[in-house]
Amino acid sequence: MLNYQTIMDNELFEWLISLRREIHQWPEPAFEEVRTSGKISEALSHLGIWHKKGVARTGVVARLESGGPDAPTIALRADIDALAVPEKTGLPFRSRVPGYMHACGHDGHIAILLGAAALLKASPPEGNVVFIFQPAEEGGGGAEAMIEAGVLDDVDMIFGGHIDGKFPVGKIAIRKGIETSYTTSFEIVIHGRGGHAARPHEGIDAVVVGSLLVVSLQTIVSRNVNPLKPAVITIGSFHGGAAYNAIADEAVLRGTIRCTDSKTKRKIVELIKKMSASVASLHDAEIEVSINEGYPPVINHPEGVRIASKTAGRLLGEENLILLDQPSMGGEDFSYYLKRVPGCFVRIGTARPGEGEIKAHSPSFDFDEDVIRIGAIYYAEIVREAVSALRSGKISDRTGKACKEKC
Repeated sequence: MLNYQTIMDNELFEWLISLRREIHQWPEPAFEEVRTSGKISEALSHLGIWHKKGVARTGVVARLESGGPDAPTIALRADIDALAVPEKTGLPFRSRVPGYMHACGHDGHIAILLGAAALLKASPPEGNVVFIFQPAEEGGGGAEAMIEAGVLDDVDMIFGGHIDGKFPVGKIAIRKGIETSYTTSFEIVIHGRGGHAARPHEGIDAVVVGSLLVVSLQTIVSRNVNPLKPAVITIGSFHGGAAYNAIADEAVLRGTIRCTDSKTKRKIVELIKKMSASVASLHDAEIEVSINEGYPPVINHPEGVRIASKTAGRLLGEENLILLDQPSMGGEDFSYYLKRVPGCFVRIGTARPGEGEIKAHSPSFDFDEDVIRIGAIYYAEIVREAVSALRSGKISDRTGKACKEKC
């Protein structure tokens, strides 16, 4: 078993915890992470690492040049935005911003990446490193904006991860191939005809039409999708009507489609539109369907999986490496990076010993801060493993473009 303190001393670990807790107190939503990026910049300056703020509006990119212009370049990424979730943890460092909190662990991701930067600065690899602090992962598509800003232009491989309360702290979970699902969302607006609640025959009740749709849409997965292809349709929001004694003239349904197969996604979208049109015709209502494509799946590359798995097994022991047999139905815009360069996205266990999982995106979300030290060491060692593989010629996919000035 790895002795973490031999790689990261307690002084650095406590500094990272204090950074995480300060960032946790001041959560900021997508593309508004001004204070957060400022704190990241201060930390990078303290470490003596070149960086630039304001990338893709509120992102930060840092570089460690330790291998020369022809050396392999490895990127590591952390997301930095928070969620519109009111915090109910009762922590002494709980959010001071009403209605917002770091309910998905991005504050931990920041601390992990800064820890990796500190370790790699102190003991440089034989290659170059790009540290990507990305805004707007929670639905804002910040990865695409960072890529457009040039953060991948000379990168040969990229690695990232997410802390995950489904796994105990000290374990790393990795999946070959498809790791997450599509995150397609939809909105269905139902236009009926209002009237008095005592005379429903004179109106077209948008709430009744919407209710029929909520139930009917569930048959798409249960009766129209191959059960061997994972798929989910969830209606997360249903709003209609304004008074108890009036027929609602409008209702709005909002939901999400989760699946890992593009053909399944297209079929579900087609059936949502077809079913909505049929229900509209049946009730003489008008129904508009809008589709937002969302993020594509994260698809881990074989070379990235091999490097990530080898590093986890070497550092933590093979017994603490979990090879997942099923993808997550969550979404991640890390997928856009992996469309450009090889790499791997992993799950870093953070459940406290003896405690059950605290669900991400919940008001009570928190995690074992030991994951900061473990994750930082893991990221730093992934860089060394990837550089070694590229230098040895085991991986030939090199982009070879320069990005420092463009970034």
